[in-house]
Amino acid sequence: MTKVLVVNGSPRMEKGNTARVLVPFIQGMKEAGADIDLIYAKKMNIKGCIGEFHCWREKIGECIFRDDMDDLYPLLKQSDIFVIATPVYIPLPGEMQDLINRLCPLLDPTLEFRNGRTRIRFRKDVNISKIVLVGTSGWWEIQNLDTILRIAEEIALDASVEFTGAILRPHSSLMTQENEKTREVYDSLRAVGRQLIAEGKMDRNLLKTISQPLVTREEYFGLED
Repeated sequence: MTKVLVVNGSPRMEKGNTARVLVPFIQGMKEAGADIDLIYAKKMNIKGCIGEFHCWREKIGECIFRDDMDDLYPLLKQSDIFVIATPVYIPLPGEMQDLINRLCPLLDPTLEFRNGRTRIRFRKDVNISKIVLVGTSGWWEIQNLDTILRIAEEIALDASVEFTGAILRPHSSLMTQENEKTREVYDSLRAVGRQLIAEGKMDRNLLKTISQPLVTREEYFGLED
């Protein structure tokens, strides 16, 4: 059974637009037989990393802090897929940024140089082999998600695991509307969740459907006025 850890970084948690996108995606993964843990970063007591590198130099794999990451590390280690779900802030919500920074104890401190960049790897006791991004944005254009997409891609590269793809939903607040386009998006979210577990990939056409404009740019700015 594929184990999936989903971390929702939205401070609005289950009431946010990120959760609205996550629900059908998670449903699809469950339909395909995945074992899923859903964590809200906002609910966790996570101190910010201070760059002490205790986890690399003093006791490899052990963070100097004792907080809720002690409960999250085992879930991360046991998971096959790590789903980073977040709205665009500047660029990330604070709780999500703190959580990402605290992934350091899961990484082997042995440096490698590949394709012109210094990289590392997850430690051998970490099962994660795929990272997926679920990103939401309030603004109309999909390019507003570029920064968080690059962050997720870089996490996968630094950990030397596959970045399987990104589910990107611009002007996500409009997903509250009930119409043909939003139904198509929800159906595609369920389908891509099933495919991720069953086939280990996410179809580009499904991802494109999920990201499609729900209104024109002119209509969007008319709504905002």
